[in-house]
Amino acid sequence: MLKPTRFAVLIAAFVFAGVLTLTPHSAGAQEAGQQLSASVSVSASFASRYWLYLPQKYEQQEQWPLLLFLHGAGERGDDLEKVKVHGPPKLIAAGKHFPFIVVSPQCEADKWWEAAELSALLDHLEKTLKVDPRRIYVTGLSMGGFGTWSLATRDAHRFAAIAPVCGGGNAIRVRYAPFTAPAWAFHGAKDQAVPLSESEEMVAAIKQKGVEAKLTIYPEAGHDSWTETYNNPQLYEWLLSHHK
Repeated sequence: MLKPTRFAVLIAAFVFAGVLTLTPHSAGAQEAGQQLSASVSVSASFASRYWLYLPQKYEQQEQWPLLLFLHGAGERGDDLEKVKVHGPPKLIAAGKHFPFIVVSPQCEADKWWEAAELSALLDHLEKTLKVDPRRIYVTGLSMGGFGTWSLATRDAHRFAAIAPVCGGGNAIRVRYAPFTAPAWAFHGAKDQAVPLSESEEMVAAIKQKGVEAKLTIYPEAGHDSWTETYNNPQLYEWLLSHHK
């Protein structure tokens, strides 16, 4: 069941200083957090709408793993239903249950995922939900794959593992940054939108640092390497096998 939920938060200089107003969450349901307004510095601010899913037995545990899902460029805008066309929010809408808190924000039209803004969102979620800080994961497809790499490069210390799908990033930065998050990347060999080399370079850079990294290549897949990836139970088992 999907229910609209409103969030109102003020975050300044990465310090929570706001008021949260929300309706009660329903365990096992994916709810719409209609508006999150935040400022991560004097010069940066954002407003993000997102789906929030809480596991069925949410109230029976002190802490839960958190999975952040980042959609692709086609799902940007102000129609939150678009976020459910791929990945975990699509599966949840179809009736699947996850042993994670799943948060699926929507990027505004004509914008790109910003790591600092996503980090502020995670700060807020850790303060307001029963999040296990040792088991925070991020995954995303296409533009969201780039967002996953960017966020993990900026804040690798906060993630237990990451799973970027048909994305890419700054491999040089990875080589010199304190990147510590294990990664499982996925890519179609025939991808004409984002070359396979994007994932190959990032995985190679992580391996050079001695961090666990692997790449699954779908020989016949084009840009849609996400359908098979998110339908694979082994992905979620792999994520849960990692903790800080």
